[in-house]
Amino acid sequence: MNRTDNKEIHITTIIRSFSCLRTKKDYTFGMKIGYQTIFSFFKNMLISHCINNVTPENIIFQFLTFQKISFVLRLDTIMPRSYLEMKKFFSIAVLVVSFFSSPVISHPFTLSERVKEYDLENGLKVLMVERHQSPTVALSICFKVGSVEEGSGMTGTAHLLEHMLFKGTETLGTKNYAGEKKLLDQIDEKATLLDQERMKGEKADPKKIEELSKGIKELEAEHRKFVVKDEIDSIYLKNGAEGLNAMTGNDTTTYVVSLPSNRIELWARIESDRILNPVLREFYSEREVVREERRQSYESQPDRKLMEIFLAAAFTAHPYRNPIIGWDSDLQFLKRENTQQFFRFHYSPNNAVIAVVGDINPEEVLSLIRKYFGRIPPQYVTAPPIISEPEQKGEKRVKLVFDANPELLIGYHKPTLPHFDDYCFDMIDAVLSQGRTSRLYKKLVEKEKLAVSIETMNGLPGARYPNLFTISATPRAPHTTRELEKAIYQELDRLKREEVSERELTKIKNQLKASRIYRLQSNSGIAHELAYNQTVANDWRYMEKHLEIIEKITPQDIMRVAREYLSEENRTVAELVKRTGARGE
Repeated sequence: MNRTDNKEIHITTIIRSFSCLRTKKDYTFGMKIGYQTIFSFFKNMLISHCINNVTPENIIFQFLTFQKISFVLRLDTIMPRSYLEMKKFFSIAVLVVSFFSSPVISHPFTLSERVKEYDLENGLKVLMVERHQSPTVALSICFKVGSVEEGSGMTGTAHLLEHMLFKGTETLGTKNYAGEKKLLDQIDEKATLLDQERMKGEKADPKKIEELSKGIKELEAEHRKFVVKDEIDSIYLKNGAEGLNAMTGNDTTTYVVSLPSNRIELWARIESDRILNPVLREFYSEREVVREERRQSYESQPDRKLMEIFLAAAFTAHPYRNPIIGWDSDLQFLKRENTQQFFRFHYSPNNAVIAVVGDINPEEVLSLIRKYFGRIPPQYVTAPPIISEPEQKGEKRVKLVFDANPELLIGYHKPTLPHFDDYCFDMIDAVLSQGRTSRLYKKLVEKEKLAVSIETMNGLPGARYPNLFTISATPRAPHTTRELEKAIYQELDRLKREEVSERELTKIKNQLKASRIYRLQSNSGIAHELAYNQTVANDWRYMEKHLEIIEKITPQDIMRVAREYLSEENRTVAELVKRTGARGE
């Protein structure tokens, strides 16, 4: 176990110990307040020490002045009142002291010297980090393909394909693939005829539709005899898997799982087989499952519906305007053949990144990856260019009438990483809405009580292409979205007029650093960050460089960026308005 591993364990032990004190249910209210105060203080100091190399003497001084010494810090409310509580309290104090005096934490936590990077002959990028805290490993495969790659009439393909890859391969999920394939071809043939007839709309022949639908159901019933349901999931779970999942976004599609470290070869066999020999079985029934998912999770959910029309209005040409799940008019006619072609084009080793983090021997793991993934041939097909979004020349407004409480979305076009202004928007995001001390929360939620909730986000809906800085808010009755919108603009104007104070700037920078540490606490968190940043930013080191650039941002930079992008002509506004009467009134 290396020195950095020791440091991570030490941090985790201290924080968990204070968490234990903080969550005990059998102490008085005064003790609860005291423990929470100490927990909060030491947690922040731990982070500050890891990031800024704050000295132990500095921390002791800050603790003594934390509550203006004993005049304000009431010891009777924070000290433990029983022998057992006192024993636990001082045990943790000793742990804290030993942490800050330990030589293993003399340098900030960093990945730059711990990541091992490999490039296979077929273009596959492999990133590994050894962490020996437990005999487990987190594995992530990230493909540089998302909804942004879908052409006209193909929206929803990337998401549906993600579903299909859990159906199995020529050896997994089937009892007899040779016999199964004949039925799959017959189902494709009839499904194509059925889709063609349905495309006729009002001119479609109902009898023909009924006949074809009945024929497909009979073939699907016969096909089910060949299927071993959820075999991939079952194999993983029987071998101790946790967090088995897949995520499709606008920019990427990722497959993740955590396993005992002696099951890495099992993972390599399954995942390489999914890339080499996938079988998109049960395609048409799964297509209907996704359509139902859209109806339940998008059409009937006001916040998701509002986001859908907001993005469709904000982007007039770029595919970021399309929902990840797809438009139903496309979904209902997606073809298995076209989805297979989409797979062959994008699911290639030279378009993928593998991240392996945990209890590993990198050379042994690399040997396994070469054995199973190295045999997959690369694809060198030139992709059609993504349409650029034209510059917005005036405010756009859309309204959604729904039987739900009002909501508000505001978005501004901006550049994406690694543009310097994108880093400035990370700072603006934190200044406006990170935590209860942020500007928007303190003024609009706490002070003026105009909003129930409010938050900002930098980089919606994706990060590979220019995107949006967004503000989402829910007004507090009886206030309206227009009142809330006006108050938001006042705070944005403040960013344009007044420089952010050095104290506030320092606080925000420390928060961003702390956020990064939290994201890197687990094997799966590190694996995700590595794979995602390598795929989207073309360099996993972006996560390291990000903090370096953030440190250089000045109040003048924030003011300049606010003035340049947060303008009326550059914004899109979407309102959810509660339906007050019968439809049509």
